[in-house]
Amino acid sequence: MVKSGTAKKNGLDTTIQTLGAAKIPSPLNHARFVEQDERLELNLTEEESDVDGAHGLPLQFEKAGPSGKLYFDSSKVKCAIVTCGGLCPGINDVIRAIVMDAYHHYHVASVIGIRYGLQGFIPKYGHDIIELTPKNVSNFHVFGGTELGSSRGPQAADEIVDALERMNVSVLFMIGGDGTMKAAARIVQEIKARNARIGVIGIPKTIDNDINFVSRSFGFDTAVEKATEAIACAHVEATGAYNGIGMVKVMGRESGFIAAQATLALKEVNFVLVPENCFALEGPDGLLEQLEQRLRSRRHAVIVVAEGAGQHLCEVSGRSDASGNPVLCDICALLISRIKEHFKARDLETTIKFIDPSYIIRSVPANANDRVYCGFLGQNAVHAAMAGKTGMVVSRLQSRFVYVPLELVTMKRKKLNTESDYWRAVLESTGQETLGVLPAAAKS
Repeated sequence: MVKSGTAKKNGLDTTIQTLGAAKIPSPLNHARFVEQDERLELNLTEEESDVDGAHGLPLQFEKAGPSGKLYFDSSKVKCAIVTCGGLCPGINDVIRAIVMDAYHHYHVASVIGIRYGLQGFIPKYGHDIIELTPKNVSNFHVFGGTELGSSRGPQAADEIVDALERMNVSVLFMIGGDGTMKAAARIVQEIKARNARIGVIGIPKTIDNDINFVSRSFGFDTAVEKATEAIACAHVEATGAYNGIGMVKVMGRESGFIAAQATLALKEVNFVLVPENCFALEGPDGLLEQLEQRLRSRRHAVIVVAEGAGQHLCEVSGRSDASGNPVLCDICALLISRIKEHFKARDLETTIKFIDPSYIIRSVPANANDRVYCGFLGQNAVHAAMAGKTGMVVSRLQSRFVYVPLELVTMKRKKLNTESDYWRAVLESTGQETLGVLPAAAKS
């Protein structure tokens, strides 16, 4: 452990912003307090961050946990919670953990829930707020999704800060993915420009596990567990037909972590397609030829496809969704069509069964491991807020909870390293070849 006022290394600054000096004694009893600026020195792996300079050399991160001195008089604090973006197992668990810790341990004056994402701050949408208490959040964890509702799309930071000031909010907890964390950074900038004293704490949420400086995002474990159930069904369908092909589509817009992890968890997968690997369809090393070889030798095959895989094979629409993400082509529809054409030309009978469990996966309640994880995230978010931290997210790195500046987690999205030991293990599990990865010129 290291104690330091600032931590800048490899060109990356891990220093956490504060609203001011923490001088008020904590109301927590029997707590082991984290000393001010106490840091953990960690060597990050490629699976934890692919930001330049972030792995190979140690970085210092501020240790998460309760502080002996607080910035806020917690009994006078009003908190707000907002959930943004797509659904993910565990959101309600995080909300519940924040409310329970804020009330029972810090005795805050109030916690409110903002309805339907950042729209809830903007008067023209007319969304009501919800008073969140230990009583009305007690069963939140039983349900999937978010009890506060969510939405996509940007909202003006100045209007959001206007609303925070009108409601006399001291701390805003933002639960969301890459776009939400970028919005949080803009809100922090607006607060600083007004010289206001409002803390903004992020809890990174992405079912795709594509946020940098987060070892595993909450909900990912549940998503993998549910994905393996669908893959098992696809395997049954494939083995039940002559030359049967089971295809499963899983979430993963830009990163194939769910597809890769589910493949490792269930050894029945024969081909896994991820966005990071611009595979070839045709040719001796292409998917179609390898699939044909597989069927001729074993008479069945299972293919797992991340939703963002194979976009280099599609016609680019140029359109974006409300969050600014490119609208993806339906890669599975394309694959099914090309597979049918390929085997028809060879006069080979095949049966394809396609399963898309995406909305089931993201809508279910969190499993036991994710619930524990969400509890720690919510608690540490409250500890950070009461100590006056701002412009940061709570993260778990190498089983340790730390605080990470928003600027770092939003630098770029984390992706699978297809030259890593992890990806090698995935390929060994499937037995597939490299599928004739296309040269850079052919990817565009």
